[in-house]
Amino acid sequence: MSWRDFQELVEKANSYRNRVKPKRLKHDMGEYGVGSTKGSKRAQKGSPFKNVSVSFKGKGFNDISGPSLEEAEESSFIPHDELQPDIWQDEQLNSEVRERLLEIVNDFVEGLDIELDIEDIRLTGSLANYNWSKYSDIDLHFLVDFSKINENVELVKAFFDQARMRWNGLHRILVHGFEVEIYVEDANEDHRSSGLYSLLQNEWLKFPPRERGDIDFATADKKAQDYKDRLDCVANEVMDNRKDYKQALRCIERIKEKIRDMRKAGLESEEAEFSAENIAFKILRRDGVLERLSKLKYEAYDKLMTLREE
Repeated sequence: MSWRDFQELVEKANSYRNRVKPKRLKHDMGEYGVGSTKGSKRAQKGSPFKNVSVSFKGKGFNDISGPSLEEAEESSFIPHDELQPDIWQDEQLNSEVRERLLEIVNDFVEGLDIELDIEDIRLTGSLANYNWSKYSDIDLHFLVDFSKINENVELVKAFFDQARMRWNGLHRILVHGFEVEIYVEDANEDHRSSGLYSLLQNEWLKFPPRERGDIDFATADKKAQDYKDRLDCVANEVMDNRKDYKQALRCIERIKEKIRDMRKAGLESEEAEFSAENIAFKILRRDGVLERLSKLKYEAYDKLMTLREE
């Protein structure tokens, strides 16, 4: 979808909301963060169109799962003595890898049908650090000044979220066995990471430190398990037994907000990527909890808005 088409879609959606029970629709959709560009503070924190391209067709609620901490092994979180050797050569990005990533970037940007002034393209995450593992992704972050595209930066963020999630959903590109994930960030926001590499400048902006303290796996596992229990409670008690879909949506949004805050706190701490909070987030992601939350959110919303025959 082009930027112009995206703007027209939002204008049509807003026009529809003004005609059909505007107060109730604005309250419901804004409160639950579904399809509203204004809504509540919780809706504004995330993208109003986030997750719309995620498909769970043909999958049951309990079918989406990944390795738990025990299955993934604690060793997958322990830092290595060297950077990933297929991605890096003498602590510089492999030239073949860099060329391929820039090709992917170019194809993604061409598909946006919008003029972009990309300030930088950065490689970050565990593959720009010593804590890489077989579960790592190649995280490519585009830095764009959202305000130069439109003064409504939330709308711009929504557009980029929709575009990059569609791209990531349609493509599974592997570079030396690691999947490429694309993100678009506002250049005016601070991005915290202990390792940052600029593809455009072909140099480290922040070289990752080699020495790290012990990782508190026990605390990380405990934190992750707490959110798994909360999710099961919403699914079983509120959704299945009480069938209180409004309460389910509130609980889901609260869980997602708590997870976001937990990871942010961990990344801003002295331990950064190696904090118990960030490790807990990775456990939740590997175990499919984040995907299950998104699926349950839309399932609850659909049931809430469905009118059934007597």
